[in-house]
Amino acid sequence: MTQLTTPPAGPPAPEPTPARQPGGAPVRTKQLRHPREKAGPLGRALRIAALTATSVIFIYPFLWLVSASLKPSEDVFDNALIPKAVQWGNYADIWGEVPLLTWVWNSAVVTLAAAVAVTVSSAIVAFGFAYFRFPGRNALFALVISTMMLPAVVLMIPQYLVWNELHLASSQIPLWAPNLFGSAFYIFLLRQFFLGLPRELFEAARIDGASYWGMFWRIAVPLCRPALVVTFIFEVHASWTDLVRPLVYLRDPELYTVPRGLKAVLDQFGEGGEMRWEIVAAASVIVTVPMIIAFFLCQKHFVEGIATQGRKG
Repeated sequence: MTQLTTPPAGPPAPEPTPARQPGGAPVRTKQLRHPREKAGPLGRALRIAALTATSVIFIYPFLWLVSASLKPSEDVFDNALIPKAVQWGNYADIWGEVPLLTWVWNSAVVTLAAAVAVTVSSAIVAFGFAYFRFPGRNALFALVISTMMLPAVVLMIPQYLVWNELHLASSQIPLWAPNLFGSAFYIFLLRQFFLGLPRELFEAARIDGASYWGMFWRIAVPLCRPALVVTFIFEVHASWTDLVRPLVYLRDPELYTVPRGLKAVLDQFGEGGEMRWEIVAAASVIVTVPMIIAFFLCQKHFVEGIATQGRKG
């Protein structure tokens, strides 16, 4: 039975000698420290103070709105964040005065349809620009991006004429159906993500017999999920707060979205109406809370998508 013998250890490796200047003096290497380490306690305190002040500036308008929604009519504009007398009945009044629940439901349906439509369509177009190589690709992409320079009001009348010819000008369909054709901004955003994916993944998938749709759905979409989440959140916010298109297309109060309904509340209870600004404030708080909840639920994916886009340049 043979025994395995270990070869004799060689001489120890020589320790690295420090670099020296031409005169023989050793070169002093400067160690880089993190900016937070160089700032010191005073710098950290100033940074925390600046962040706190900025947060207060952004949070104050919403706190004022919540406070105003809990005040009597005569105290709405006294600029006190703590109401003298809390009036919870303002929220009960707004639910009884207008069909706010119907408006919230309409906005939820329109917002979800618009966000899903623009995310899927923009991702498909962006993948086509990122993966396929064809003559005139860059020129066509530049043409798509140039549409971002057109103001929305320029397209408003032509789009209305198209929907009117289709007998859909008084429905909710024009609020989300145009998103089926994608958005230039989202196409640009998603194309940058798709370009960052290794092309070898797709080539290997093609060798294994994957179709173009399979490569898009099974490879590109999972790897670019943060970008898709950012696109979805952006469109949710844009659609939820859109007032122009509902003003153009919606006539029936039962079809109103939240912004169009708030305009009706402002006309009825605001200036020129009953001057019950606490009702307007209560309605504004109710329709603002869903966006805050949606942001906190998707905050992790939102920050991840923005950070990934920043790293990709």
